Amino acid sequence: MSTQEPAATRRQVTIRTLRQKKEKGQSITMLTAYDYLTARAVDQAGIDAILVGDSLGMVMLGYENTLPVTMDDMLHHCRAVARGAQYALLVGDMPFMSYQVSVEQAVGNAGRFLQEAGMDAIKLEGGRERADAVRAIVAAGIPVMGHLGLTPQSVHQLGGFSPQGRQAAAARHLLEDARILEQAGCFSLVLESVPAQLAELVSRRLAMPTIGIGAGLGCDGQVLVTHDLLGLYDRFTPKFVKQYARLHDEILRAFAAFQEDVAARAFPAPEHTVLMADAEWQALLQELE
Repeated sequence: MSTQEPAATRRQVTIRTLRQKKEKGQSITMLTAYDYLTARAVDQAGIDAILVGDSLGMVMLGYENTLPVTMDDMLHHCRAVARGAQYALLVGDMPFMSYQVSVEQAVGNAGRFLQEAGMDAIKLEGGRERADAVRAIVAAGIPVMGHLGLTPQSVHQLGGFSPQGRQAAAARHLLEDARILEQAGCFSLVLESVPAQLAELVSRRLAMPTIGIGAGLGCDGQVLVTHDLLGLYDRFTPKFVKQYARLHDEILRAFAAFQEDVAARAFPAPEHTVLMADAEWQALLQELE
């Protein structure tokens, strides 16, 4: 049975909505979307927030990681998502080197997500080293979601896509970073691929809601890459993903069936075909004689 609220009672999800859900002990849901149709479906399912993630570089553009994704790529996909979603909070992911060079660059690029692409907020990766940028972006009136733990834009620095915060010193550093981001003005925090105990501790000690991905049940909400959830991305599936469907297999079956039907001249069948009226056809033939 669907838990989606009737359309007449649904309201636009805002950053205040997420804070209220944490205060009430209600779980927050977030999924990625990169196109109009997926955004419509996610929105209609009643999901609280849509992240237009730079993961589109891997699942939409075929890159090995997120590093080649550009601002133009992100804005293009954000605009499509904004056209498809009506209620969900829309969060645009700031790509690699769009906010690291200077605070001024960070504010300018963050503003483009709202001004040009219809987003409600932005997300950026990193802890204390991003505090100045977060403060400036928030001061400009732009809500910021933080991201700690496994930060894909730092994949080379981290030595690969591996869990973070497993040692006491690293865990302490992450907790300190989380506090710094909250003090800098972040309204929410993504915790990716960190031990469940640590994620729960961080969630308890922060007023802002946490959204986990591979971080256990102790977070205030959960996010997944939609392509992983649907079983669309067959190259790699992280351990922490639950596949709710195997659509890649179904798509392959449909494509193969189409190929076979065309080869056997079974498609298009009469019900898929437009014909001229006999009188008009005969008139054409007579003209051509």
